[in-house]
Amino acid sequence: MTASSGRRPRILYLAFYFPPSRASGVFRALATANHLAAADWDVTVLTAPADFFPRFLGAGSTDPDLAATVDPRVTVSRPPMNTYRWKRDLRSYGAFRANLPVLTNAFYNWTQRHLFPEHYAGWLPGVISQAVRRHAVRPFDLVLATGNPFASFAAAWALGRMLHVPYVLDYRDAWTFNQFTEQPKFPPGSNAYAWEERVLRDAAEVVFVNDGMRRHLAGQYPFAADRMTVVPNGWEPEILAAEPATEPGTEPASGRDDPSASDRPLRFGYVGTVTDHLPLEELFAGWRRARAGHPLLADATLDIHGHLGFFPHDADRLRDRLPLAEPGLGVFYRGPVPKPRIGEAYRALDALVFCVPGARFVTSGKVFEYMATGKPVVSVHHPEIAAAEVLEGYPLHFGGTGLDADSVADSFVSAAKAARDADAAARAAARAHAEQWTRQAVLTPWEQRLRALATG
Repeated sequence: MTASSGRRPRILYLAFYFPPSRASGVFRALATANHLAAADWDVTVLTAPADFFPRFLGAGSTDPDLAATVDPRVTVSRPPMNTYRWKRDLRSYGAFRANLPVLTNAFYNWTQRHLFPEHYAGWLPGVISQAVRRHAVRPFDLVLATGNPFASFAAAWALGRMLHVPYVLDYRDAWTFNQFTEQPKFPPGSNAYAWEERVLRDAAEVVFVNDGMRRHLAGQYPFAADRMTVVPNGWEPEILAAEPATEPGTEPASGRDDPSASDRPLRFGYVGTVTDHLPLEELFAGWRRARAGHPLLADATLDIHGHLGFFPHDADRLRDRLPLAEPGLGVFYRGPVPKPRIGEAYRALDALVFCVPGARFVTSGKVFEYMATGKPVVSVHHPEIAAAEVLEGYPLHFGGTGLDADSVADSFVSAAKAARDADAAARAAARAHAEQWTRQAVLTPWEQRLRALATG
């Protein structure tokens, strides 16, 4: 029996990072699984073992509130995994590793060079074994894998061959090059390049988060170019709970959505994970200059909402990069915001600071949420990043021609003026621009293509 005979199409989704993990790629995986379930797919997600994140990455690497947002129709299963790479407690070593540590490590390094060059390779046997068993009971019509880690791509390729079902690859991140530095991740001759070519040759579709990454991979692997598409990230209206735009002619007499904003200091904010890749020094240099140089910002505040890094050991180092103790600067760290309450954080701000790494292949999921608020957005990044294409046409976007203190300061001043002066019509136009990137808008065409593959 096939999906075309009347039953729901059945998809196997390989997503190592899935709630309650709070890694950056989780939101795309979560939205995809939920969207497919809502579109009447039978969805099974194979993800990381339940204890992997708290045991090896720390309790701060998970978000229990996020797990509650998984559609109850989605089946989530967690195959066992060989965690050799992450074990540091000698008491957890097996007899062979405890007595012959050098030989054991040499063998592990050999498998990385000659079998699969990723520490997550230990997830592969459990995934493949469980997928085969589930397929024998109720066949899958399609396999979808999201990376990183890219062991999911290898598993999709192996299952495609073993089960004779099509598979689709979703590049949330680049595999063989660093999208932040644009440098190769692996030395010449690494089997990572052979693996990437192998999985791309047989994939039914290859999806990227932005067109820059698609063009780059199409140039490297032209034989797969006609199967490469873009599915951008998006935003969830039900989570963001953006306030409806005021109809033109019904705005307050002041002409602003929030007349109280004219009577208090402006509140700028960054919402998102703070990482080592962010241009924080440029951000705060521009903020200092704007605060000192324009009366609109003299008493303004800049709130940082989000986790400090993805792992607990990142927090102290990243906190040191925030000028929290600098007198009169008005920079405050407010801590992480649970995803279900993200709308509250946005509503408390007058303008948003979009600070992201400078690289052509970086989009970030937050840019879509930022635009959905209909509020001024200050860009603190290199002008040529992929996210700039998304912001093009957003009427309340303010970004300079470079990433320097003067350009950043000018953007802050322009955004401050817009926060005071933008009327309801301007904010409605800004929200309308964001509507094209709701999760429903970006995922529906992809779901239709996946359905065609599953039922073909």
